Amino acid sequence: MEYLDFVNLNYTPIPSDLLCTFYVEPKGISLKEAAGGVAAESSIGTWTELTTEQPYMKGLAATVFGIEKNLVKIAYPISLFEKGNMPNILSSVAGNVFGLKALENLRLVDIILPDVLLDSFKGPKFGIKGIRELLRVSERPLVGTIIKPKLGLKTSDHAKVAYEAWMGGCDVVKDDENLSSQNFNPFEERIMQTLEVKDRAEEETGERKVYMANITSETNKMLERAEFVQEHGGNYIMVDILTCGFSALQTLRDQNFKLVIHAHRAGHAAFTKKPKHGITMRTIAKVARIIGVDQLHVGTVVGKMSETKEEVLDNIDALKSDMKGFRKVMPVASGGLHPSLIPALMDTFGKDFIIQAGGGIHGHPNGTLAGATALRQAVDAVLNGMSLIEYSKTHLELKKAIDLWKT
Repeated sequence: MEYLDFVNLNYTPIPSDLLCTFYVEPKGISLKEAAGGVAAESSIGTWTELTTEQPYMKGLAATVFGIEKNLVKIAYPISLFEKGNMPNILSSVAGNVFGLKALENLRLVDIILPDVLLDSFKGPKFGIKGIRELLRVSERPLVGTIIKPKLGLKTSDHAKVAYEAWMGGCDVVKDDENLSSQNFNPFEERIMQTLEVKDRAEEETGERKVYMANITSETNKMLERAEFVQEHGGNYIMVDILTCGFSALQTLRDQNFKLVIHAHRAGHAAFTKKPKHGITMRTIAKVARIIGVDQLHVGTVVGKMSETKEEVLDNIDALKSDMKGFRKVMPVASGGLHPSLIPALMDTFGKDFIIQAGGGIHGHPNGTLAGATALRQAVDAVLNGMSLIEYSKTHLELKKAIDLWKT
């Protein structure tokens, strides 16, 4: 079979097909041939005719069934894939094809798994509904922070910063993506000390609080750390899902811990940032949801991250749209956020998301407690239909934050 043999624009996908949408820019060949090349090289074809081809194999060929401008739609027969094996699926549709000389650019825009494949994955254990039940917060965004500086604090100071954030009104405190078990802040000590002050903050505020401990490591070590968190009364863990890998994430999810999985997307921009090449965050979000994360960073629109509003809304849709009964995943906004950005942020996200502000809390002139208070006040102002300026007239912490950080 040659590349053009993999193109059939009259083909109608069947329910068991896996569907992908690619952005394709050819180099030295026609778009139709390039589209066929993607389908061929990601299924049963290659660059030349083979003497080893058998007639029965044609039913396994991927089929290009749509070409509109540079967007190419491809249907893959389900027999190409092993159930419950996400690396196998992604090695096929997002593997060697990215390196083809005949392609100037290739971007995996979207992926849709058929129900028979979805059934082989667990999906989220908690999702939005379970997270809200855990925190007993139903009608507002969750307010959170990341411990800053991200590295360097010794364990006692880490716990102190967490305590002040919770006391100021944060629901959530989390480790940053590169905090592991360094000598200055060993994992086990950090878990015990931080969970201890979390319990104290809950008693003193009457609110539920959660600590997202970063357990990212080699897979067996991650399982040990998750067990340690659970044994010490924690209810959340955090994983850098791209650097640890989807198979490690699946192994973690398959243990069925009674722990919410917070997914950090460290490294995503290596795949997602270039608009014509790579893999969209929407695709990554879908894969993470299928495997079973409960919440995931999706961008901010405002702040320091580069995604457009359209991209962020697309990422949110991937987490919340109907998918074979899978729970909806909580979007997380993080990156350069501060109180002045809350109205615009809530305009994009609505109420079902987590606001994660690091420097926008710990950089407050009066410290972490005041910074957390200011962020919570900004959320309250929006929920009460008031401008931040008006609300800040009677809320000093918010006023100082606004004075420091303009929109």
